[in-house]
Amino acid sequence: MQKIPMTAEGYAALDAELRRLKSIERPSVIQAISEARAHGDLSENAEYHAAKERQSFIEGRVAELEDKIARAQVIDSSRLSGTNVKFGATITMIDEDTEEEHIYKIVGEDEADVKARRLSIASPLARALIGKKAGDVAEVAAPGGLKSYEITRVEWI
Repeated sequence: MQKIPMTAEGYAALDAELRRLKSIERPSVIQAISEARAHGDLSENAEYHAAKERQSFIEGRVAELEDKIARAQVIDSSRLSGTNVKFGATITMIDEDTEEEHIYKIVGEDEADVKARRLSIASPLARALIGKKAGDVAEVAAPGGLKSYEITRVEWI
C-alpha cells in the first residue's frame, strides 16, 4: 500500500470533507430518494434518478476519501530543515525568461492550488525542483517549451 504524503492541513481538510459527506450529504440524499419514491413511477421520475446519481457520487467520494485517509502520511513541514528542496519546503525562484519571482510550497496532490501558491508534489515543476538547493537551476518541459527557474531560497515555514 503506497503512502500519500500530505500536510496536517491537507489531512484535516480531507477529514472534514469526509465527515460532511457522511453526516450531512448522505442523509440529505437518502431523504431526497425517499421523497422521489413517494411520487410513484420510478422509471420516468427525474428527481429519483438525479438523487440516485448524487448518491452514487457521494458514495464514490466517501470511498476515495477513506482510502486516502487510510494511506495518508502526514508530514509536519515545520519540523523539517535542510538546504535541499523536498516535500513541505517553500521555494522562492526566478523565471529566467521573464525575471519574475515565484514562491511555492510543495504539498500533497489534494492540497495543490496554484493561486494559493501550493504546488503538488506530483507536478512536473515540483518534480524538477526536488533535490535542488538555492543557486541551482531547475528546467521543466512546459507546453510552450523548456522553462528554467533559478532557486533563490528554500525555507521551512
